[in-house]
Amino acid sequence: MPETPATPADPAANPQRSAPQQLPAFTYWPTFPFEGDLRVKRLLDPVPIEPPRHGDNPAECRACAAPDDAYIWVSDRWRVRALDRPTGLPAVLILESRSHLDLGDLPNMLAAELGVMTVRLERAIRSLDGVARVHVNRWGDGAAHLHVWFLARPYGRLQLQGTFLALWDDILPPIPEERWRENLALVAAWLAEFGGRPLAEPPRINWTAPASLARDQAVDDDELEPAAAAEENDDIVVPEPAAGNADGEKDGGKNGEKV
Repeated sequence: MPETPATPADPAANPQRSAPQQLPAFTYWPTFPFEGDLRVKRLLDPVPIEPPRHGDNPAECRACAAPDDAYIWVSDRWRVRALDRPTGLPAVLILESRSHLDLGDLPNMLAAELGVMTVRLERAIRSLDGVARVHVNRWGDGAAHLHVWFLARPYGRLQLQGTFLALWDDILPPIPEERWRENLALVAAWLAEFGGRPLAEPPRINWTAPASLARDQAVDDDELEPAAAAEENDDIVVPEPAAGNADGEKDGGKNGEKV
């Protein structure tokens, strides 16, 4: 039916609806990330049938099709992935079940393991330098495949406490990529202590010797050459090994261990 001036969709036809709505109290919280002139959006009418989520058809599920190397840690029943680039928080990770299940579909065994994995991953993220708390969130409106979000709040950033941490993550400038990759590798290594495979690697350091150091080393080698040549002509007496000095202790360790 086409809209007419008498339908509720026309704000002018309903003065009470078009009147400015008082802002909720949370807009005055110190953690709220916005300020200035704000207004509340008009609430749309409910739809009779909700659209399908991504993955409601398992054949189209991206999580099911993703290879293990797209994750930072994997096991037989769980996988942990990161976003594709650094964001404003020290770590934002997502725990997924390997099987195509939603939260309410988990059998008892996986439901119990979800509790263990949630605590374990929270501890791993909280062990990172500069992390005060870890927020754990599950929404489930965007995708049918179970995925639980873990967001690390930086230590001392009290303005990031509470409800709006996910919004601040999009607002803050991204952290350095080297630090981001190091954090992912540390979390993956922590989880691997309890099983599974870590797939995230720390950033590689491209180190080259300074030119001055290379020149100094060359000079030292030239100074040592005459002495080395003189020693070649000397008769060197090699003492017999002492009793009990077995071959396995040549390198200063026991049982062949090199120390």
